[in-house]
This record gives sequence, structure tokens and C-alpha cells, in this order.
Amino acid sequence: MSVESGDRWVFGYGSLMWRPGFAFVERRRAVLHGRRRAFCIYSVHHRGTYERPGLVLGLAPGGSVRGAAYRVAAAEWDGVYAYLREREQPTETYFEAWSDLKIDGEAGKVSSLVFLSDMKHSQWAGALSLEQQADLIAGAKGLSGRNIDYLSDLVGHLRDDGVRDHAMEALLKLVQAREGVA
Repeated sequence: MSVESGDRWVFGYGSLMWRPGFAFVERRRAVLHGRRRAFCIYSVHHRGTYERPGLVLGLAPGGSVRGAAYRVAAAEWDGVYAYLREREQPTETYFEAWSDLKIDGEAGKVSSLVFLSDMKHSQWAGALSLEQQADLIAGAKGLSGRNIDYLSDLVGHLRDDGVRDHAMEALLKLVQAREGVA
């Protein structure tokens, strides 16, 4: 893979997959090993409120996760990085790390900026059952909209990328039932 000197990668496993909001040179499917996608963060900003928290995705320890890797040109990096810090850190529930990704179709790995879940943060929900997740997501709404829309977007965009996440699909069905959506 030809990467210009100074270009950097950003890994998205949730809304960054379908709404990155920043300039990039290329988007590639990628896998991060050692972490898994999970609704493990109480959302009091984007998809819920302090009075009625929702849930958003985080990267919980274990497993692996398919997502999108974005290559950002060196000349754009400072602006992209500032945007990502503002977007991903409104309540500092994540911490930044550089992790190795496997990019689809390429040998070797690339180092990428990843926002990992801070398990010591008060918004860390931890391992919740699908039923508990559905109870929190159903009816929750924040500055970025309804929590169910976030989940629905996730499932749809994963399918568009050729990924079937059966747990997320089952969770969506539970939330739809709670909200009376057919």
C-alpha cells in the first residue's frame, strides 16, 4: 500500500464509518484485533441526556472488530485531529491510542488513531445484556438524535460493508419492539 510520508490513519467502528465528517485520501475496510464493538458507554450528550442516558458504542476488550480505516493527508492532519477530539471527547469517555490495524487486501498492518473506551470513566456501562441495552436505547434521545437511529444506522452500514453483526441485529429488533417500530 502506497502511503505518502506523514499521512496518518483513523479507525472508525461506529458513526465514523458512515459519517466521518473530515477530509480523507482513502477509506478502506479494516480489522482491529483485541477489541470488540459494544454498546458499553452511557450517552449523556449525543444520544441521551443526564436525566435519560442512552448508549453509544465503545471498544470493549477482547475479540476483534471490523470497521473503516481512513487515510488522512499529512497537510490535513492537524485540522482532522482537532475535529476528532471535539467530536469524540465531549465528556472524555474515550482515550486516544495508536493501534495496529489489518487493512483488507493488504499484507502487514498499519498504525491508526483509535478512540478506546475508558473503563474507569463514570459513563462506562460495561457488559450489559441485550435486554438491558435495549431498555437504555429505546426512547433515548440526545443532541445528535434518537438512540435507535444510531443503532439502525450502524446495522445498515455494517451490512453495506458486507458485515453481519448478529448481536447488533438482534439488539435492533428488541429496541424496535420496545418503540413499536415494525
